[in-house]
Order: sequence, then C-alpha cells, then structure tokens
Amino acid sequence: MSEIESQSASVDIDDRPNWGRRLLWAGGLFVVVVLATLIASATVPRWWAQRVGDQVDGSITQGTTLGLVYGFVFTFLPLMVMVLLLRWRTTWKTIVGAVFVGVFFALPNLMTLSIVLGQGNAAHAGDRILDVEAPAFRGGSLAGAIVGALLAGFVVYLLWSRGRARTEERHVRDELREATAPPLELPPDSPEA
Repeated sequence: MSEIESQSASVDIDDRPNWGRRLLWAGGLFVVVVLATLIASATVPRWWAQRVGDQVDGSITQGTTLGLVYGFVFTFLPLMVMVLLLRWRTTWKTIVGAVFVGVFFALPNLMTLSIVLGQGNAAHAGDRILDVEAPAFRGGSLAGAIVGALLAGFVVYLLWSRGRARTEERHVRDELREATAPPLELPPDSPEA
C-alpha cells in the first residue's frame, strides 16, 4: 500500500463519529440535568420566595409594583433577545443558544412560576412565604408578564412589517426601473435591424 493510500485510510477511520463516546456524554448530561432539576425543585422555590419577601417586606403596593416590574422585564427582555438572535442567524446552534439565553433571562419569572405551579414541599412553603411577606407579587408578576409578552409581540410585528415593506419597495423600484429604462437600440448591422 502506498503512503498516500495509507494516509487516506487513516483519515477515513478518524473522521467517523465515536458513537460510544457521544452516548456516554449524552447519558452523563442527562443524569446531571435530572439531578440539578431535583435539587432545584427542592430548594429554589423557598429561596426565591424569601428573596422576594425581603424586597417587598409585606407591602401590597410594593408587591404589586415589584411584581409588575419583574413580570414585564423578565418576559420582554428574553423574548426580544431571542428574536434578535434569530433575526441575526437561524442555524440550529443559534436556535439552541437563543433558547438558552432566553431561559436564562427569564429565570425570575420561571422561579415564580415554580412556586405557583409547583407541587412539592418547597413550592408550598414558597407559596406561604409569598402570601405573608410579598402580597400581590404573584398577581403583579402575571400582569407584567402579559404586558411584556404583548409588547414583545407588537415589536415583532413591527419588525416583520418593516421587512415586508422594504421588500415590496425594492420590488416596486425594480419594476419602475425596468419600465422607465430606455429601449435598447440595436446596432445597424444586427440581423434583426
């Protein structure tokens, strides 16, 4: 076997994906995610409720205001970041990255949601803490999230309609340019003249 053939054969062997290693990494990642989810569900709702309770300190007005701010900011910001990332590029890596960044920015709302919808002891403890130390926070957070989602939808609609208007304008300009272009004059020695 020549040197070139042996090099190409070794390259072909090295280019094959190592499925065993990939499955091992995927299984390890799955185990880590499951363990992190179990630990988080047992601790995060209670911890988040205490942080919010410390900020609100039992005031209904402050609970409503803080809920509106958290709900609005941590809904509008993740949606806008995801839209901007996906407008920039739409590969599968960008989509995964946009979802990851969106979830990261939405963590305060997701932690509040884990208290509201959670079924575990930590969620029930967080629910009681919010009842006493942060009244009206959950309602304000819901209202802020709805307003943030509606505003994000409106911004997405404006971006979409702006892009569509630009495309239509470009098309109309091209048609106008073709319609007003001077006719081509054929040289006198052409066969069609």
